[in-house]
Amino acid sequence: MMFDQDQGPGDDQLLVTPEEAARRLAVGRTTVYALMGSGELPSVNIGRCRRIAVTSLQFFVARLVENTPTAGHDW
Repeated sequence: MMFDQDQGPGDDQLLVTPEEAARRLAVGRTTVYALMGSGELPSVNIGRCRRIAVTSLQFFVARLVENTPTAGHDW
């Protein structure tokens, strides 16, 4: 699955902080750190800073959607 490189006006960030990732995923910061720790959400270190690629967030959400059963739902 490919994603547009153009994320929209003013959104050209390649890496985000765990806090920003949590906001984008609408989950808590602790959840993001748990996902990083389990390897479900890849992240990188730059010096002492932990960052998550925006594409990693997109692929993570795509995997969630693909693995969500829809049988029995009317929508």
